[in-house]
Amino acid sequence: MTTTKKIALLIIDAQFDFCSPEGTLYVPGAQEDMQRITALIEQKIDHIDQIIVTLDTHQVLDIAHPGFWENTKGESPPPFTPISATEVEQGVWHARFDKEYSIKYLRQLETQGEFQHFIWPEHCLIGTRGAALDDTLADALQKWSHQNQKNYKAIVKGENPLAEHFGVFRAQIPVPGEPKTELNQALLDDLEQYDELWVAGEARSHCVAASLKQILRYAPKLAPKVVILTDCMSDVTGLGHLADPIYAEALTVGVRFTTTTDLSHS
Repeated sequence: MTTTKKIALLIIDAQFDFCSPEGTLYVPGAQEDMQRITALIEQKIDHIDQIIVTLDTHQVLDIAHPGFWENTKGESPPPFTPISATEVEQGVWHARFDKEYSIKYLRQLETQGEFQHFIWPEHCLIGTRGAALDDTLADALQKWSHQNQKNYKAIVKGENPLAEHFGVFRAQIPVPGEPKTELNQALLDDLEQYDELWVAGEARSHCVAASLKQILRYAPKLAPKVVILTDCMSDVTGLGHLADPIYAEALTVGVRFTTTTDLSHS
């Protein structure tokens, strides 16, 4: 007697600004990633029990956007500028808003070993085209919902302008008194019910890696169920090395790495 595996598919930040060459933070390779994950959904439409998508969603004046910071000349840092606590303490950069909180935030990031604070182009702004799902993926999700008579789930992250929110399950540094930035234990508990959790999305170097790191830290029993779809994610150019230690650790605890081609034949 064979048993059917319960499968959940987690698609991270598959949005216009990351997946389209016209997007403000385009990840090279993301268009092809979307084509492959869409093809997998259509092929395995009767085998995927739940699909969860995350939506990176930001304010214009966000702690990781240029307009939040300035130098002594009143100039904002250009995108892809790293900012350290030491630089702020030395006056190289200072926050235009929430100054005391911002320096504390940077210190906590560095103390806790999170990604160094980085300035990004304004992206996935709330209510804009940039924050919308990739069109091809959106079509596939609609088909899946009609076929399976259930809605895909969407989780919005990153709305709080005082915290970067790479990982699906928690902001890098939770903002006091803001529950949406704290650990989403309910989501982790929900995912525990599945036999496999397929993971895809953008970018491999940041939001996918941070989400995986959070699983390893906060839900180690879930880790052996995780299947990373390596051909459905790409790196922010030149920054893939940041995530490599996370994926190396994941291998040691049973996380599986595969491709949609291999899954299609299973």
